[in-house]
Amino acid sequence: MKRILASIFVLGSLFSAPAFAAGDTPSFENGPVWDYGEVKTADGHFDDYMEWLSTKWKAQEEALKKAGVLLDYKVLLVMDPRKDEPDILLAQEFKNMAEYDTPVAKQYALQAQIAGSLAKSSQEQAARGSIRTVMGDIIVREAILK
Repeated sequence: MKRILASIFVLGSLFSAPAFAAGDTPSFENGPVWDYGEVKTADGHFDDYMEWLSTKWKAQEEALKKAGVLLDYKVLLVMDPRKDEPDILLAQEFKNMAEYDTPVAKQYALQAQIAGSLAKSSQEQAARGSIRTVMGDIIVREAILK
């Protein structure tokens, strides 16, 4: 019986030791939220899409920064993408999840200020479909280590 109690004590000590070692506070804090849009350009249209990014998309992102929606944005190029992988990542940095979750009415109002009517924006987006494919979206939260 003593042996069983000793084993239970040792096992209990092993499981509780990390909690005591770490203290009562977490080792990280929630950081900004990043949204990565994954884009694959059509063969022969990489430069066309980069031109659009450097003009209209950049103007849109700058307007969103000015409006306080975004902290930052980046265009990341994937080195040697494999088949069915994106060759461009469009990164947007938001202060937190609440800022990321902008109400739809506010999104539409900002979009109207930046790009004009919804119909015009939809037509332009459809036209870009011939030079790129939006493959997906990844939302991540940065962990700021203490």
